[in-house]
Order: sequence, then C-alpha cells, then structure tokens
Amino acid sequence: MVSVEDYGNYETAWCPGCGDFNILKALKAALANLGKAPSEVLIVSGIGQAGKLPQYLNCNFFNGLHGRTLPPATAAKLANHELTVLAVAGDGDCYGEGGNHLIHAIRRNPDITILVHDNQIYGLTKGQASPTSERGMVSKIQREGVFNNPLNPIALAISQECSFVSRGYAGDVQHLTELLIKAIRHRGLSLVEVLQPCVTFNKLNTFKWYSNRVYKMEDGEYPLDDRVKAFEKSLEWGDRIPLGIFYVNERPVLEDNHEVLRDAPLIRHKPNTEKVNVLIDGFM
Repeated sequence: MVSVEDYGNYETAWCPGCGDFNILKALKAALANLGKAPSEVLIVSGIGQAGKLPQYLNCNFFNGLHGRTLPPATAAKLANHELTVLAVAGDGDCYGEGGNHLIHAIRRNPDITILVHDNQIYGLTKGQASPTSERGMVSKIQREGVFNNPLNPIALAISQECSFVSRGYAGDVQHLTELLIKAIRHRGLSLVEVLQPCVTFNKLNTFKWYSNRVYKMEDGEYPLDDRVKAFEKSLEWGDRIPLGIFYVNERPVLEDNHEVLRDAPLIRHKPNTEKVNVLIDGFM
C-alpha cells in the first residue's frame, strides 16, 4: 500500500508561502492515490524554482537544462514505458526556453504528464517577466511595464490537438490532486497548467487575485473532445478564469509507433550486437 509518506519529507529552498508547496503536496497525494511506488516514478525537471520539485521527493529524478525537460522525459519513456514519467517545469522553462520542445512533444504524443508551475514571472532569477506575464505588469527589468501580449498555453495546446489539456490552481489542493490523477491516468501527453502565485516577485497575480477570479468548470459543460468549444473556453481570462479539463483527444501515443516496444521496454530486450560487430570488424 503506497502512502504519501513514502515520497518523503524534505527541507526546501522555496520562499515561505510559495504556491509550489501546494503543488508538491498535490503531486504526492495523486501518486499515492494511484498506488504508484516511488520506484515506478520518474520526474524530469529543468532549471527554476519549479525545477527543484523532484529534489523534494523520494523517487527517480533527472534534473537537466533550462527549457529541456521534454527531450529526456520522452527518451526515458521510450526506454522504459513501464515508468510513470512526469516533466516538471516553470512557465519560463516550458513556454520560453522550452516552447519549441513543447510544440513538438504535443505532435509526438508520448505518454507523459507535463506539470507546469505558472507564476507568470521568473522566480529563480529574481523577477523578470515571463512568457505568461500580464501586459503592463511592472517587474525589476520591465520598469515601464510588460508590452508583449502574454502567451496562452491552454489555447496553444488545444490548437495543436494536445491529448489532454487542463488547468489547476495552487490555492485548491484537492482539485489539483484530482486533475493530476486524471492526467497521469490518461494515456498520451497530458498538460497540467497550474496557476501558482509567486509571493516574492509577483505582486499582481496573488492568491487573493486568483481566488477572486478562478472557478471550476461544470462536468458535461461541453464534450471534452470538441476542440472548437475547448478553444473558445481557453480564451476566457480576466474577471473569470476557468479551471479543470479543457480538452481530451484520444490518439495513438509515441510508443505505439515502435514495434520493438510492443513486447517489452527497451531495458528488457537482450541486445543483439552481431550487425554492429560486423561493422566494427570492417574498420579493422
């Protein structure tokens, strides 16, 4: 029987009150609820405050480069598709430096879950605007206010037919836990965008700001495979911000395209070096 305690309890380097604490709590609860033992889980992260999350969990993890969470996560899933693989990143990590990888991971559709901590700021590097920062927001670098329009990651994912698209809020651990359970169970690429207030550097998008705006979408509000309806809902932002599952698109996963993976993961295949040896001998 797997419990939350199996995932450990570690000292963190996050600021007191950071939304990341609730994301960590929700992820532990989701993995325990699913009965996933720590040895069955791999979490891949990049650089940033979000990238520290797997270091506070008792499980397999790979901490890589900024914006590069998805290539190693995809490779790990192909090498051992028995693993439950999650990629953890911040908004700058996933939507800025890693934006190209996100688009192509959606196309490939590996069976992994992307957990994005979206605090609309670069927290680790002390408060620069990120791809999702509100237009007009003043930061340490953007002293005259942000003049770029913010990226809408939910709309982007739906437009590219991402397999599972959802949004949670760090201020509602129970709802976020439920979303993570559904996302991890889903076979295909699952995006879980989490609105995560940064209490130190983002004084605009606070817990109070979000709590006055977020609401949970009703079950059955529209068919979740209706991309047009989902896209319309993804454009809702401002006085009202929807939470929940926006879109589900059942389609073949990346692993299904490789015949060698159908019988067993690569790690269980006995290597056949005969052809390689012939090539090597040819250079002798």
